[in-house]
Amino acid sequence: MDLFVPTMSIILGCVALLLLLQWKNVRGPPCIGGWIPWIGAAFEFGKAPLEFIEKARIKYGPIFTVFVMGKRMTFVTEEEGIDVFLRSKKVNFELAVQTPIYRTVSVPGNIFFALHEKLYIMMKGKMGALNLYHFNEQLTEELSRQVENLGSHGTTDLNNLVRQLFYPATANTLFKKDFYPTQKGEITDFRHHFHTFDDGFEYGSQIPECFLRSWSQSKRWLLALLEESIPETKLYKATKGDSVTVMQAVLDVIKAETDAQMGPNYGVLLLWASLSNAVPIAFWTFAFILSHPEIHRTIMEDIASVFGPAGKDKITISEDDLKKLMLIKWCILETIRLRAPGVITRMVVEPIKILNYTVPPGDLLMLSPFWLHRNPEYFPEPDSFKPERWRKANLEKHAFLDNFLAFGYGKYQCPGRWLALLEIQICIILIFYKYDCHLLDPLPKQSFLRLVGVPQPERQCRIEYRQRR
Repeated sequence: MDLFVPTMSIILGCVALLLLLQWKNVRGPPCIGGWIPWIGAAFEFGKAPLEFIEKARIKYGPIFTVFVMGKRMTFVTEEEGIDVFLRSKKVNFELAVQTPIYRTVSVPGNIFFALHEKLYIMMKGKMGALNLYHFNEQLTEELSRQVENLGSHGTTDLNNLVRQLFYPATANTLFKKDFYPTQKGEITDFRHHFHTFDDGFEYGSQIPECFLRSWSQSKRWLLALLEESIPETKLYKATKGDSVTVMQAVLDVIKAETDAQMGPNYGVLLLWASLSNAVPIAFWTFAFILSHPEIHRTIMEDIASVFGPAGKDKITISEDDLKKLMLIKWCILETIRLRAPGVITRMVVEPIKILNYTVPPGDLLMLSPFWLHRNPEYFPEPDSFKPERWRKANLEKHAFLDNFLAFGYGKYQCPGRWLALLEIQICIILIFYKYDCHLLDPLPKQSFLRLVGVPQPERQCRIEYRQRR
């Protein structure tokens, strides 16, 4: 009995020491939780999530966790964590996006996992850099038609101008010719419902739609539109060649892999994916160019050297023409650098060691291209619009600058990135070839409210355009 108490004390002390050592080995990153169960830091985080991320990095260091609405989001901001995010087999893209896709377009998990990789491979091939020539002529034709509708002069909000051009041109190219409505009332309905859906997409991906009445109504309107259009889309035959549209190819994959009627759902997803980032990037590119007179003047001179000085003739834009106008492409990429998505995400599937912390399975591992692109070690003068920095990128071999991650990375890098760049290039050429343009308002600041996708401007920015003579 005399030895029992000290013996047990030693044993318990050893157990406590082992537990302490184990805890030190598996301790997680600093966690910002808030005081309300389940809600966590949602209120503070939701006010301005991009600013919240940077303030948390300064306060807590290169890796930290934010607990919001029952979810743990672990952010990595420096080299070791970024390398794990990009290359580790212990993180998974599909698991990270499946629930948001179910909430936004109602694709069940089993259907998503059965189709995702096959759809991705198809789109990567169809919209890849080597196949862009299939889209060049049609995009030029579609955008030219929309530019003609602008008339000889006008004044409008630049964001609305870009939507007016991109909505019909993109929809008609990806789905079928004349997919986009032509009647004024129907056009108004489409713009309203798509804008509502796009504007609330981030909320819809996180919150049950019963709490988002207006957004839910627009989602159902778009699903109904796509369901009504699918029979005609299936029967559509291009006037030139025997190629199928992207939406027709999507429908073929769905039919081959499942009996589920998911055409409308993936149609809405394709529509959103093709417009939600391309439209604001086009807006910001126009705004940055017009806010830098020397760059604008050089672009106008380059366009005149390729197509002539007048703006009245209808032009065709070839691949060779685009190669002669590289400054425009540099401007687009520099815009994307400055207005990159707030976050890209992966799901942690096995414990991961990052620095001195262990990130547990179930965490969403988050990387912010927006802030990564503002690291002066990677991009000198990071807040300046310097399209000439892209001279160092090997764009002929379809390679971007190091640490440029706006399109994601790895296996599921954005499959439509080259098509989006092409469409924005063509649009800028057509507008600047036909019109003299200038901004009536200063370059707006960006909104810090959006994490998913390209940031929107805080306020309107008016443009005046007048046909060149």
